[in-house]
Amino acid sequence: MAEQIVTLRTKTPLRAARFDVSGIFAGGWASGGSQLWQTWVSSDDDWADALQQGAQAVFAASTILFACTTEIAMIPADVVYVTETAAHDPEIEDINAEAFGPGRFTRAAHAIREGGPHRRDLSFVALVDGKVVGSVRMTPIAAGEGRALLLGPLAVRPAFKSLGIGRKLVALALDAARKDGWGLVILVGDAPYYAPLGFSIVIPKEQAIMPRPVDPARFLACELVPGSLSNFVGDVVHADLARPAMRLAAE
Repeated sequence: MAEQIVTLRTKTPLRAARFDVSGIFAGGWASGGSQLWQTWVSSDDDWADALQQGAQAVFAASTILFACTTEIAMIPADVVYVTETAAHDPEIEDINAEAFGPGRFTRAAHAIREGGPHRRDLSFVALVDGKVVGSVRMTPIAAGEGRALLLGPLAVRPAFKSLGIGRKLVALALDAARKDGWGLVILVGDAPYYAPLGFSIVIPKEQAIMPRPVDPARFLACELVPGSLSNFVGDVVHADLARPAMRLAAE
């Protein structure tokens, strides 16, 4: 017996992520001779009826029934985005641990974040049924006379990936930063993902020095104000640590 995948996209969250149904074939025509059927259901009580309807529709064109696996997925309409609060901290820590593991504590960005707090009012979480499924944070940083925000960590729970949640979180954070008067946001991340989101500038090597080594190709900037990167020169630190150094220089 062959195995086929049937994806049901729901308007409301479902408790189960996957069902195995034997003896039912539900499908439509896709490339390579495989058959895939998709439909909308409004609650977890409707999935069986929808599956049966799909099976009947395809059975009209074929007399063979195959075993199949159904996979339940979310759609972006299920997700609510809100500004981060202290109440979200335990879930955010759990998400970051799941996404990055203990290695996150050795990264350059983490070393900067240890220097002071992030801006909760510029940081966001994605919620499904009141539970945090994604998070992005913004931390104020400095290099020389330049000031910027460090974006990250950005993390989404595995079950909710590929739904645009990460991209939406980045967009919200950048919009909040722009409205708050910031001209520059930087991060360390993969250019193929972040460049379309606005991080199209690779920071020139040796212009801004992170406290630990980073891949130069992954050290990216988004200029909310054109030319704002030009003043961001020198050792990158948390903004709270830059102020004492400036006062000592003046004295």
